Parts: sequence; C-alpha cells; structure tokens
Amino acid sequence: MPAKKYRVRLTDVERDYLKQLISKGKVSARKLTHAHILIHADESVATGGLNDVDIAKAAHSSRLTVERVRKRCVEEGLESALTPKVQARRRAKKLDGEGEAFLIATACSAAPEGYADWTLKLLAERLIECEIVDSISGETVRKTLKKTNLSLG
Repeated sequence: MPAKKYRVRLTDVERDYLKQLISKGKVSARKLTHAHILIHADESVATGGLNDVDIAKAAHSSRLTVERVRKRCVEEGLESALTPKVQARRRAKKLDGEGEAFLIATACSAAPEGYADWTLKLLAERLIECEIVDSISGETVRKTLKKTNLSLG
C-alpha cells in the first residue's frame, strides 16, 4: 500500500474541539462523520492514526471520503474539512424573478390566435420574442412552471 500523502496531525485544542463536537451530537451527520474520520486519522497521538480502510469502517463511510477529508484538513484546515464545500452553479439561471413573473403572466393569459391553449414551445418563443431571454427551451419553461404548481392543462 502506498504511503499516505496527506498526514493529519491535530493539536490538543483541535482534538478537544472534535471530541466535544462528537459528544454533543447536535451537529449534522456529515460533520459528525468527518469529525470521527479526523479523530481516527490523527497521527499526533501515541497510536499513530489508523489506515484509510480501517477509518472508513469505523466511521461507516467510504475510503474515498476518508481520503478527501484528510486532504481538505491538511490543505485547507480543520473547519474546511468539517463544513461542506459551497458548490458553484455550473450555469446561470435563464430566468430571473422578473422573467418568471412574465412567464407566469403569459401562461395565465389567453392563448394566441389559432391556438386553444399555450404550449411550452409557444411560451418559449414568446419569451424570446419579447427579449426576456436570448434562447430558452420548452423544458426550462416546463420546470419553471412546475415550480409554481401552474398547470397548462
């Protein structure tokens, strides 16, 4: 088995903080699991820390989770290892609040001439026509309307 790249060495204050966190039991399950992982991975104690497989069994998580927590603790610090990463949105939302309001108002209005009801495609075309968005799919329109419990049927 290769040598560990990220070695966790906790100070006495950090170890006491983690033990207090675990004993309280009033934190999220994820934070509690990560605290258990860090306690078991601590190499500054006499036992020298467990290997990742044993830590994963003891903390009821995966070996990969143990590796990630260990890495975040060494690179970013104890608090970073305990708290979830803030995920950046991959794409910006197509419709802001005003766009959603326009969509809902349009869907609640009378359908254009020649149509009995609004379709998702017609609503998408209307949003583009009124320059609310540059492009939008019927699926995005559907998801937005579903969020408001508005039914076209």
